[in-house]
Amino acid sequence: MGIHDGHREKMRRRFLETGLAGFADHEALELLLFYAIPRRDTNALAHQLLERYGSLEMVLVAPVEDLQNVKGIGESAALLLRLVPMLMEKSRIKENAPVILNSTEKAGDYLLCRFDGKKNELVYELCLDRKGKLLASKLLTEGDVNGAELNIRKLVGNALLTNASAVILSHNHPSGVALPSGEDFVTTDRVRTALESVGVQLVDHIIVADEDFVSMRDSGYFTK
Repeated sequence: MGIHDGHREKMRRRFLETGLAGFADHEALELLLFYAIPRRDTNALAHQLLERYGSLEMVLVAPVEDLQNVKGIGESAALLLRLVPMLMEKSRIKENAPVILNSTEKAGDYLLCRFDGKKNELVYELCLDRKGKLLASKLLTEGDVNGAELNIRKLVGNALLTNASAVILSHNHPSGVALPSGEDFVTTDRVRTALESVGVQLVDHIIVADEDFVSMRDSGYFTK
């Protein structure tokens, strides 16, 4: 029996008896890492991860390549950490079930998952039918932390190809707050004009940052 085996067995028995009730965040993370790192003290690694990312939630949404920058976290451990929240998300989505985004809250929650853990600015186009059913979620472009260029022609083309009646535009502010900039107002007007020219309505422009989102429509920045 290795030096850590007795401790690991106690942790496993504790989990089997009580679940995660009473486990501190670092203990839950330590237990998870047992299964990717068989011969190392994962307690120290768990503390290191929490110190680096600030919370258990942020550890689990960190990009794989960034997790691997932590000494002792190899590819297997990084993949396991990212797999956990992805499995949870997948389990909440019924296979082939339609996604209905007929409210700001539903659209915002959907988009929070799309931007989860992303460090670069991304621009998404959600193509919807008249009842708010999601026809397609299109990643239009990806830039750096300073912005991403929007291809209006591609956006309009996506709407036409999916036979969309409405579109929600969304992008993230990776290093800021979820408030629209002057450029966001200009982009919204350009997109709305382009879509209206082909009979498609731009119903909202949602900005995501720091696990929060702002609807330009609901905030009074956006006219229906």
